[in-house]
Amino acid sequence: MSLVDRFFDPQFVGALLAGLAVFATVVTLAAPLMKGDKLAGRLKAVADQREILRRRQMEELNKKANIRGQQVDFMKRAVDQLKLQNLLETPGIRDKLSSAGFRGQGPVYAFLFFRFAMPLILIAGAAFYFFVLSQEDMPMLNKIVFTMGAGAAGFYVPDLYLKNITSKRQESIMRAFPDALDLLLICVESGMSIEAAFNRVAGEVGSQSVELAEEFSLLTAELSYLPDRRQAYDNLAKRCSHPGVKAVCTALNQAEKYGTPLASALRVMALENRELRMQAAEQKAASLPAKLTVPMILFFLPPLFVVILGPAVMKIAEM
Repeated sequence: MSLVDRFFDPQFVGALLAGLAVFATVVTLAAPLMKGDKLAGRLKAVADQREILRRRQMEELNKKANIRGQQVDFMKRAVDQLKLQNLLETPGIRDKLSSAGFRGQGPVYAFLFFRFAMPLILIAGAAFYFFVLSQEDMPMLNKIVFTMGAGAAGFYVPDLYLKNITSKRQESIMRAFPDALDLLLICVESGMSIEAAFNRVAGEVGSQSVELAEEFSLLTAELSYLPDRRQAYDNLAKRCSHPGVKAVCTALNQAEKYGTPLASALRVMALENRELRMQAAEQKAASLPAKLTVPMILFFLPPLFVVILGPAVMKIAEM
């Protein structure tokens, strides 16, 4: 019997199918035993990868910390040796730095160092320009006055920089603050504690405002570790230094003191902050005509006069 005839033999086909069925049964039963514990291997691989990432992150942080530490140590030595802290530190400078997002003792030394160094840098630059580069015939007294004026302006450069950073930070916070209050209200009404609610909102609002997420994360840490929760709310109001945030912190303090429901207070504060944001937008829209007056006078009216009066002036010139 040929091979082709065997495939058409019923007995051979039945034996072949029975053998395939037995083989499939054996493979099915033995497959789980041959796989081994893949979950343990995957968990181990994830743990190893997490450890590698953690090690890399720690190395990067250590590098940055070393560089910043060297800079702060240099500025700290300069400030301590020259005794600039008693000479240049003004009241409330730590609160201003905290409002700008700079915390700790290092930014204080850096601010005092630059407040001392910037006048010297600007005096040197102005003196080099007026006495070396400038070709104008200017009296010596004027050159000295301009050089000293540059030095006096350099004293306020760090304050202007700090004020600019603070205003941008407050604008970013208040742009996302009403939405963050709505999320906070939803979390509180769902039964979450105020610490867990602030922590959850900090993670959600980070894509819209990193500054607000940072402040909420810091507030969560203070609520967990400070003995008085009201102090944490006062610190948040002091850091943000905005009327809307201060009103919310006052409402949270009152709810903490008198035991009133947090949800009702947050609902009212969310509505008020939305109204404040709408009023700010309306104020910007109302000030737009006054701001457009000077550009219209300088750029719109002269071409308009040329278009209107140009043909008449050309006809008069031809006559």
